[in-house]
Amino acid sequence: MNRSRYGGLRRTLTATSALTFGAAIALTGCSAEGGSGEDTVGVSLIVKTTTNPFFVSMQEGAEAAAEEIGVELTFAAGRQDGDEDTQIQAIENAISRGDKGILITPNGPGVEDALTRARDAGLYVIALDTPPSDPESVDITFATDNFLAGQRIGEWTAAQLGGERAVIAMIDLFDDKVVSVDVQRDQGFLDGMGIDLADAEVIGDEAATGQYSGGEYEIVGHEASDGAEDGGRTAAENLLSINPDINVVYTINEPAAYGAYEAFDAASATEDLIVASVDGGCAGVTAVTDGVISATSQQYPVRMAELGVEAIHALATTGEAPEASEGLDFFNTGVELVTDQPHEGIESITSTEAGDVCWG
Repeated sequence: MNRSRYGGLRRTLTATSALTFGAAIALTGCSAEGGSGEDTVGVSLIVKTTTNPFFVSMQEGAEAAAEEIGVELTFAAGRQDGDEDTQIQAIENAISRGDKGILITPNGPGVEDALTRARDAGLYVIALDTPPSDPESVDITFATDNFLAGQRIGEWTAAQLGGERAVIAMIDLFDDKVVSVDVQRDQGFLDGMGIDLADAEVIGDEAATGQYSGGEYEIVGHEASDGAEDGGRTAAENLLSINPDINVVYTINEPAAYGAYEAFDAASATEDLIVASVDGGCAGVTAVTDGVISATSQQYPVRMAELGVEAIHALATTGEAPEASEGLDFFNTGVELVTDQPHEGIESITSTEAGDVCWG
């Protein structure tokens, strides 16, 4: 696979806000001092890393929304996925600066004490994409329904197998910490396939063999990828060394999927291989078109960031706070199954349709 082909496409997601926060109040005198100006609404966006196009697109969406409505945006990112220390420092900086709020994709539970301190200091804290393990550390989460995202690719995978034995490689995010998005996508995928989860809050405690909705399954193992292409490749190589007959690969995200596919391609093991993932970036959509990824669940990071900036601005200027989606404990920013191999009864969009609204 040509890495630049799947990593270099640029699109802009045009999304309309699904929230109504009341009349916007124009602000003046926005200073370069973040939240220190009397009339300034200062917001910090703190993402996991800038090596993933998902978070780069989130930054772009937040910047565009901030410019449009007069928010002073400060951006920070971890050095890599899982870097909690850099995020903690960015939270402390937001408190010192007097920002009105923080938007954060948490790199792990280690940041949650700092988020609680931010809330205690009067900042409004919105988690984006990744709900914290402690719900009380944030005011609300704007995110993809990650369990649903996993379910959709799991249901599609079961249908695609058509009763064939499933030999499954699970390529997750971490093996040294628990992050909600990791658990929810992994467990959602297995649930969608009709595999009993045992404890839905624990990765890897399901039976290694048994029945899925279409037939027999074997889970070869769970490997961590750190959400990166090289991590996905190493994880796939490790699992292939255990069982070369793998025909289903689940990955936490599309960069991990690219690396996994490279490993299977090098092993001449891509025939009839099903690769299911989550993200829906432009590179991932192209990978669906080209058959590298069989199906992916598309999420909308630009929308998350735009709505987050708008929410903190509205709260600061009108006092109106955002609310969770009906029946959920977070605000759902949407998800769609993307595949060019549809199955009756499973709602999906094509890669062409997904390309019109992809990001990255």
